[in-house]
Amino acid sequence: MVVGDKENPEYDKKRQELYEHYHPLEFSPTIPIEEKTKLMEEWWTKTHGLLVEGGLTYDGIRQSVANSTIAFREGVVELFEFLEERDIPILIFSAGLADIIEEVLRQKIHRLFKNVKIVSNRMVFDNNGHLVSFQGKTIHSLNKNEHALDMAAPLHDRLGDNIDAPTYENASVKTRRNVLLLGDHIGDLGMSDGLNYENRISVGFL
Repeated sequence: MVVGDKENPEYDKKRQELYEHYHPLEFSPTIPIEEKTKLMEEWWTKTHGLLVEGGLTYDGIRQSVANSTIAFREGVVELFEFLEERDIPILIFSAGLADIIEEVLRQKIHRLFKNVKIVSNRMVFDNNGHLVSFQGKTIHSLNKNEHALDMAAPLHDRLGDNIDAPTYENASVKTRRNVLLLGDHIGDLGMSDGLNYENRISVGFL
């Protein structure tokens, strides 16, 4: 973890210990889903607490993204452009951190899409850019679903840009009758829960 311009190996070690404890539980075939969901909530809450305790800053996030080798799957940008031209909304569901996803989009794609919303864990920073808390309900690997949609904000609003085009309200997204669902975790199948869709195509990435 980068705090300001310095690495923080102490908190990296603590987060790795949490990973080694909870990750096998996440994929255990013997733990009931109700119990597993509580364990994931516990894991995410502890990890978020470490980020606050460790003094994470937004400048640290910018630096980490700039130094990273994060890349989008081939064709993602073209797909986003294709859907934007046809006024089809995109929801990015993630059990990660919305602020990091937004920074990746800002630095790696260098453009915004009026039809993109992010449903993920949102950080709260103080006036000095230090992480102080998290906003709303925790989104983890087993509860990424439509019920978290109300936490989403239009991407360009979050990035402080103005686009002279209408964005999609959450209510209008919920009236969509066709869903294309893409994910890489069994829990991602629940992302369309609560949507009153008529047709869904689900694609899983290994």
